[in-house]
Amino acid sequence: MSVYTRHSTKLALVLAAFALVGTTLLALTYSATKDNIAASEKKAKLALIAQILPPALYDNDIIRDASELQPTAELGTAEPTLVYRALKDGQAVAAILEVVAPDGYAGKIKLLVAIKSSGEISGVRVVAHKETPGLGDYIEIAKNSWIKVFDGTSLDKHPSKEWKVKKDGGQFDYMTGATITPRAVIKAVHKALVWYSNNQEKIFSLPAQEQTK
Repeated sequence: MSVYTRHSTKLALVLAAFALVGTTLLALTYSATKDNIAASEKKAKLALIAQILPPALYDNDIIRDASELQPTAELGTAEPTLVYRALKDGQAVAAILEVVAPDGYAGKIKLLVAIKSSGEISGVRVVAHKETPGLGDYIEIAKNSWIKVFDGTSLDKHPSKEWKVKKDGGQFDYMTGATITPRAVIKAVHKALVWYSNNQEKIFSLPAQEQTK
């Protein structure tokens, strides 16, 4: 075996050893942190859910009891999402839907919509959006209270023709000079409310995500 061949072999073995050590360290790091990451994600979700559905209203583990929904046109979703079911003494209290408004000014607006079993909206929050800074800020609860216009609304209180901004003959306020964003959100929330009304029984009969793993 030539000197060059021996050197190449030695180098290959060293590189292989480094790769093995690196892979092992990554695996150990993931194993050590995955529970903490999962706990942090659950805490963040619960904090957001608590803004739209008071924890005192339910007694189940709302994250553990979440169920998967297939892509649903009425919810604006193109991939599977989760529906969080709230129960009190085993009875349905509310559901929290992941909803997408596809027609925002700058693209999709992702929402969480909490709907009580009575059909009344408990609350709505924007999870993510790309709306123009300034004009789109008012849909964020941290910057404006506009999103609370949905609190307590229902199909009984507002028929379909009223689910528009006032400029279009509806019942909802909007910021002057910016109507595309609220139009998109209002339409998405209304469609989610209609879908919930037609699928409430199905939502609470789905198996929990934890049970399907």
